[in-house]
Amino acid sequence: MSTRSDLLTTAELLLRTKGYAAFSYADLAADIGIKKASIHHHFPTKEGLAIAIVESYLFRYKKQLEVINDEYSGIIERLDAFALMFAQSSENGMLPLCGALAAELLALPQSLKEMTRDFFEIHLDWLQANIALGQAAGELKAELDGVKIARVILNTLEGGSFVAWALNDKYDRSSGFDFILDGLRVAEPHH
Repeated sequence: MSTRSDLLTTAELLLRTKGYAAFSYADLAADIGIKKASIHHHFPTKEGLAIAIVESYLFRYKKQLEVINDEYSGIIERLDAFALMFAQSSENGMLPLCGALAAELLALPQSLKEMTRDFFEIHLDWLQANIALGQAAGELKAELDGVKIARVILNTLEGGSFVAWALNDKYDRSSGFDFILDGLRVAEPHH
């Protein structure tokens, strides 16, 4: 691992546990065991560091969404896999990066505010596209508003992360997501 990638990994962890405003280069230097000057060499500004974290995260995140689309043909399975990403990110006592950033929107520089909005749009676009596919395939109820459903799913998963984080308990998949899925499914015909 290079110092730069170590910095990004550790800084992402700090961003998702302490938040943007609360973490400093001193925290980062202590965690990695290098001098603050070395961090400034790689990332002259905290904003630049945060942008690099979000860009790296977004790259991995978009890849994960592509993998989900490639691996699962069923929309319910895709939505389940999407929800699992939130459960996994919550396991280490971390908030999802987009949620951690959104919680501090007012403290963020303009560039990061825009990236945070883009990040949520990526979630919603993916959800809306898959909901539309599920409706077209007859897997999901056709009469439901896909835009609203995408919002409800994202609200539930992000909100579930915050509630689990605040209560310091296990992020429970039954935080309402299964309940939503049951409401979306087209009922099996009775024989």
